Amino acid sequence: MKSSTMMRQTESEMRPSDSPCGAARPIDLVHLSKYTLGNRSLENELLGLFRSQADVYLARLDAAGDEKEWQNAAHSLKGSARGLGAWALATLAEEAEKTALAARSGIMAEIRDAIAAVNAFIDSVAEA
Repeated sequence: MKSSTMMRQTESEMRPSDSPCGAARPIDLVHLSKYTLGNRSLENELLGLFRSQADVYLARLDAAGDEKEWQNAAHSLKGSARGLGAWALATLAEEAEKTALAARSGIMAEIRDAIAAVNAFIDSVAEA
């Protein structure tokens, strides 16, 4: 089991830096490269997986019938977004986790826009 110091360090490493590279794009490619140890094939696979799962994440959020389903769906999206370095989307998903199911319409619009930006970015950088 990881010590709490190691867990905090790992979590802080997952957060975006103050560098413009991570903030200017929907996906922090430097983070993604570190996450995949520079394996371009793996990067493309992860980008493709997220791209194909994006509609599933949205459908789970839309279909959530209770607070637990809503929180679980938002948590899954947050984890996937953090793995890619999609920091803005991860922040929205984290906010959604804390948002009541009845108040989801506002955050859902923002999540849809963020997923659309991430998907467009993936389409522009993914290798064929």
